[in-house]
Amino acid sequence: MPAERSEAGATGLRIAPGALAVVAHRNRDLTEELPWLTSLPDAERHECVRELLGHLIAGADTGESLPFGRALTSWRSTAVAWSDPELASRLQGPFAGDGPEVARPKGNS
Repeated sequence: MPAERSEAGATGLRIAPGALAVVAHRNRDLTEELPWLTSLPDAERHECVRELLGHLIAGADTGESLPFGRALTSWRSTAVAWSDPELASRLQGPFAGDGPEVARPKGNS
């Protein structure tokens, strides 16, 4: 019975991300689960959900969840930057230029 229970759990983990993708496609408002999504512009919000679901689906298939965790942290940090209008404006440019030219290090060909 333990092997059957383990297999059932693994199957559920493989199916859950696909089911979540269907729900996300039909109900675009995921802000109850991820409230920081509201800080992202619409285009980035859709890209975020698409990327997170992709990592979640791949992780369920491979058993590797680190890419999902890293993407989640990255997108959450992006939302924090967007939530500060002054910071978001500065990060979008314009920028002063490339800066001064840096000499090539000697001895490295």
